[in-house]
Amino acid sequence: MSKHARARSRRPRTSRASRRVVLAATLGLVASGACWVYLAQGPDKAAAAATTRSDARPQAAGRAARDAQRDLLQGLSGISEETRKRIPAESRQLILVTGKARDSSESTAALYTRPAAGADWVRAESWPARNGARGWSTDRAYGDLTSPQGVFALTDAGGLLAAPAGTRLPYDKDASFVASGRGVNGESLAGSFDYVVAIDFNREPGNSPLDPAKPEGEEKGGNIWLHVDHDGPSQGCVGIPKDAMKKVLETLDPAAKPFIVMGPEGF
Repeated sequence: MSKHARARSRRPRTSRASRRVVLAATLGLVASGACWVYLAQGPDKAAAAATTRSDARPQAAGRAARDAQRDLLQGLSGISEETRKRIPAESRQLILVTGKARDSSESTAALYTRPAAGADWVRAESWPARNGARGWSTDRAYGDLTSPQGVFALTDAGGLLAAPAGTRLPYDKDASFVASGRGVNGESLAGSFDYVVAIDFNREPGNSPLDPAKPEGEEKGGNIWLHVDHDGPSQGCVGIPKDAMKKVLETLDPAAKPFIVMGPEGF
């Protein structure tokens, strides 16, 4: 046997028990280290989760507020709850005209329907619209170039042209539906009164839109109509595209108690 062999033979052997102790100690250190890593990451993850929850809260609150507002307005938008309450519960057809601002002549008109009295409204179509050159007024005076703000019935129609097929509102076809002069901005008014629906502001329902009667006095003005847009602001009427006027006449039904709600955004 060589010297090196003898030297190896004298090396003390580690017992199985000792190896188990060392292995247990090593595993304990690893476990301890893993636990430390987990704990070190824990607060960051918790902070991130807390931030996510914090960001989600205002978003959820905003959604809840919008949902609540939509419920109050029964599917409408751009008006106040006070205005919505003025719409008769029995009405099932509605034209909503919302102006860009109180002093603006630019607006949007939307046609809404609902399946039953008191149900939520569903928007069917919308179109660009024009209103009075000086915007809107709750106390309109003749010649002030504003459109009346409020909630009004739609009961009578007429125009220079024959009624579109399916028209159910009383319709007066008359050669007198011709606008004279020019628009506020000097534009041609030709064709503006091809189709009109009278807005029941200072007028007697059940008569032709041409009826001159003004039951609340001449000083308020009258003959406020929904008519064909002439590419310019009006003296008080609401103008929408010709195809839109045809759609309105084909849709409105006296049995559905149609109304128009009109004014600046949020009124």
